[in-house]
Amino acid sequence: MQGLATRLGRPTNAASRTERLLHRVLPRIYRMLGKGVLARASVEFLAFGVKQAYACIYGALLLALILGTRFLYPADADLARYDFLFLAALAIQAWLLLARFETLDEAKVILIFHVVGTAMEVFKTSAGSWIYPEESFFRIGGVPLFSGFMYAAVGSYLARVSRILDFGYSHYPPLWTSWLLALAIYVNFFTHHYTLDIRLGLFAALFLLYGRTWVHYSVYRYRHKMPLVLGFFLVATFIWLAENIGTFARAWSYPHQAEGWRLVSLAKLNAWVLLMVISFVLVTLVNRPKREARHK
Repeated sequence: MQGLATRLGRPTNAASRTERLLHRVLPRIYRMLGKGVLARASVEFLAFGVKQAYACIYGALLLALILGTRFLYPADADLARYDFLFLAALAIQAWLLLARFETLDEAKVILIFHVVGTAMEVFKTSAGSWIYPEESFFRIGGVPLFSGFMYAAVGSYLARVSRILDFGYSHYPPLWTSWLLALAIYVNFFTHHYTLDIRLGLFAALFLLYGRTWVHYSVYRYRHKMPLVLGFFLVATFIWLAENIGTFARAWSYPHQAEGWRLVSLAKLNAWVLLMVISFVLVTLVNRPKREARHK
């Protein structure tokens, strides 16, 4: 991540309640820390952490429920654990909309992710890539419907973080090329079971299209930037960590975890990076990428 850049004052997207609260509290923290580079960097870092946590609220709540029900949900309950998670995910979604933590456009992204993710889950479980070991009523084949919300949580995060950090892009590739790449990645998730796995070619295309792209974002007082590809890898790493929590909670399991929980292979990171590209491109269908003003 690039260091402090251009002083901006308050970012233009300070419309959410979280941001309004930040802009009331952060000046006081800044005065407490005193003036200087360290104070400015500390306040920026704090604001970045709070906004990231806010953007992750959907996924964090869902992951907390998955982990909590692993140890606290009654084994003899009339409502299956997976069904409880499905109904809870619906309730969280409704609350986020009613409380205006989420916009209707972001809800559209979540719906798209739910459909795309569930379709892939149905195929992957039928191919034996992973299983959901518990019974449930709300399911399609071997896939409980709460699983689609785990993909939706990724879309929710990307849609929200791009808004609250006011993303802008320089050297962004033509939209149609990114759509073709996302489609090729999604198709390969299915076809590699039967034909050649073109994953290496997809990574080459990823670096070719996005290798020069920078994402610019506002935290509190300054504009920052970082390579977009690096952003894909960083978010994919956090998803991999969340996946380890999910498998530890026995929400689903991979074949190598049949005899007991083991760490999810680091090789899964490449799949999550490619899924990040799909997720990112789906968000651009609702919120078109904005060109950074200084690079027009």
